[in-house]
Amino acid sequence: MREQFDTLIHTVTSQIAGQSLDANLQEWLNTHFGADSDWYRDMSASCTQGVADGWMCKYEADGVKYGRVTKPSEASGGFSVDVVSMQDVRGPHHRHPNGEIDLIMPITPGAQFDGCDAGWKVYGPDSAHSPTVRRGAAHVLYLLPEGKIEFTKVPQ
Repeated sequence: MREQFDTLIHTVTSQIAGQSLDANLQEWLNTHFGADSDWYRDMSASCTQGVADGWMCKYEADGVKYGRVTKPSEASGGFSVDVVSMQDVRGPHHRHPNGEIDLIMPITPGAQFDGCDAGWKVYGPDSAHSPTVRRGAAHVLYLLPEGKIEFTKVPQ
């Protein structure tokens, strides 16, 4: 199952490495690898199985199961890959120095991540948020350029 996951990741990262993290990339990802695609269904199934098998989302804190699955490398297009499993919870505030690309995979029909349904959400460089899942449970896959993320205090 891990080999299938790595192959699926490579299929996407090999095509987006070096691209600007912006609305155009989000649209492209949702067009080519969106929630209605075979790729999406295979990735969602791979994440569900990886969590069940225990090699994905090995850690838990404050109601968020998480884990880095892949360190940034040439094989991953320079992205790290993290997967979280969240249910009706707000995660820790963090900043994306180089941006963040999220794949939202609802477990509960209608679950949303940061107000978005199933599919891709792209945050540009120097963006920040408190990742939030509402209306049930979801797996969220994060692609981080160079693996860069900075956990911060919630702004007042």
